[in-house]
Amino acid sequence: MENCRIIAIGDNVCDKYLSRGKMYPGGQCVNTCAFAGMNGTSSAYLGKFGNDSVAECVKRTLDELKVDYSHSRTYKGENGYALVTLDGSDRVFLGSNKGGIAKEHPFAFIQSDLDYIKEFQLIYTNLNSYIEDEIDVLAETGIPIAYDFSLRWTDDYLKKIGPYTTVAIMSCAHLTDREREQEMKKANEAGIKVVLGTVGEAGSYVLYENDFLFVPAVHADNVIDTMGAGDSYFSAFLCSLLNSSKEGNIVEGDKESMKARLTAAMNTGAAFASKVCAMEGAFGYGVPITGKTHV
Repeated sequence: MENCRIIAIGDNVCDKYLSRGKMYPGGQCVNTCAFAGMNGTSSAYLGKFGNDSVAECVKRTLDELKVDYSHSRTYKGENGYALVTLDGSDRVFLGSNKGGIAKEHPFAFIQSDLDYIKEFQLIYTNLNSYIEDEIDVLAETGIPIAYDFSLRWTDDYLKKIGPYTTVAIMSCAHLTDREREQEMKKANEAGIKVVLGTVGEAGSYVLYENDFLFVPAVHADNVIDTMGAGDSYFSAFLCSLLNSSKEGNIVEGDKESMKARLTAAMNTGAAFASKVCAMEGAFGYGVPITGKTHV
């Protein structure tokens, strides 16, 4: 379906690369907006900003990307940031301020927020967004939710988030094949219809209606920074599913047509992620570091 739109609700940060003396706008939600645009899908961001130079960097970048953030909140205090260095081309997190002011304030969605969210085909959010206690409110809009569990889920967390989630990604490179299958099945049993499990250079899997699909990774040339690789994969995967739909639904059609769409989306995600690894930071837009360089 043409003209599908994604709204990312949750985190924003600047990643401060001490090894480069630069900071780059990011956070999984902001990354998703940037990567959606690169895949021809428009997006918006709803989150929480501080009132410092880090917040201004993120806002300025969203303006340049033409991503609407008019429903976001701004509070007095520190914006989220992370401290990063590089080990070769692999990004290494040194610490963060845990989202800064974001962890101190609930979203407290109002009716105008919910009416706005209903204009989109998909909500994206993740476990770094302090959204757990309000995800049921988002689900009441009737807009499907895509969720990134990263690699820090628990059984209880899956049970809390799963009933409200249509599609999810889990980073599984640290698991054995048997463990990965078990964890993906737990997510499916919690209510998530499409479960994506990535295993880095070993490829990715999708669990859908009791079948596992596999797609190999795409070799990345000119790798300079792996920041954002997972976000870029999931963003391209989601955009592909929306674009290949007839009615703008992540899940639609019979099982075989869904499996074909999922396989195509996995290939799209793998190819796009390989290209993103040639960018500094998650998606570029680096500026000199300002503010704290310790946590």
